Amino acid sequence: MNAKAEHYDVIRKPIITEKATMSSENGAVVFEVAIDSNKPQIKEAVEALFGVKVKAVNTTITKGKVKRFRGQLGKRKDVKKAYVTLEAGNTIDVSTGL
Repeated sequence: MNAKAEHYDVIRKPIITEKATMSSENGAVVFEVAIDSNKPQIKEAVEALFGVKVKAVNTTITKGKVKRFRGQLGKRKDVKKAYVTLEAGNTIDVSTGL
C-alpha cells in the first residue's frame, strides 16, 4: 500500500511513556491519533505508513483537564490514543517513526 496524505492526518505521533513501553513488550504500539478517526482508518494508516500487519486496534479518549493559566480558566485539548497490536513477527521502531 502507498502512504497517502490522509494517513498522516490520522496518525499524529507515537506516544513514548512507561505504560506504552510496557505494552510494546506484548507487541503493541501506542499512537496519538485524530479525535475523529475510527479503528478501520487507524488500521489502514498504520499498515500503509509502516508496512506491517495489524492484528487489533483499541482506542481511548482522554478528556482534557481544566487548568488555570495566568489566573484565567482554560481547558486542555481532548486526546485520542490508539493501542495498535501487531501480528506476530511485525515490529515498529517508534524512535525512527513519523
